[in-house]
Amino acid sequence: MQGMDTAGLIRQKLRELEPEQIEITDDSARHAGHEGAKAGGGHYFLTIVSRKFSGKSPLARHRLVYSILGDMMHKRIHALSIKAYTPEEFNSTY
Repeated sequence: MQGMDTAGLIRQKLRELEPEQIEITDDSARHAGHEGAKAGGGHYFLTIVSRKFSGKSPLARHRLVYSILGDMMHKRIHALSIKAYTPEEFNSTY
């Protein structure tokens, strides 16, 4: 994992959720000069679709993602916006 870009590392770590779809957008360039960016942490948008979110509230889904990415938070990731769906929710939304 050494040398892997942050988006690639996020994708790799989230494999344990067996995502049917995952999209990661690096929005760090828009936050240049921001306090978190100075420390090297980026700003990311994550959309993830997984059956493992079934029966979980939005807050529980976010906590699950944060628990998996925990060691990256506030280091490689300064801000993370999460949209977490079950396949049924995603298909009815998009």
